[in-house]
Amino acid sequence: MDYASMAFLAGVYLLINLVALVMFAYDKMMARKGDRRISEKSLLLVALFGPFGAMAGMSWFRHKTRKMKFKLVPLFAVVHVLLAFSFLY
Repeated sequence: MDYASMAFLAGVYLLINLVALVMFAYDKMMARKGDRRISEKSLLLVALFGPFGAMAGMSWFRHKTRKMKFKLVPLFAVVHVLLAFSFLY
């Protein structure tokens, strides 16, 4: 894979992680206000594809930290990413 393709994929991955972080922050804000929230299904899906942003959001905003599935999904996704990078190099 050439450098441009790798840079593009890295940018997309960074963007997905940023979206995950923002979604966790927004959901925490809505939870505090008592407003309509983001579904757990959506948060888990974004955590699957953006585990670093999801874990940062969980930690920084202390959100969804008691639920085991929100701990396991990002962890498995990180392992998946590390395995993928190990096969690329």
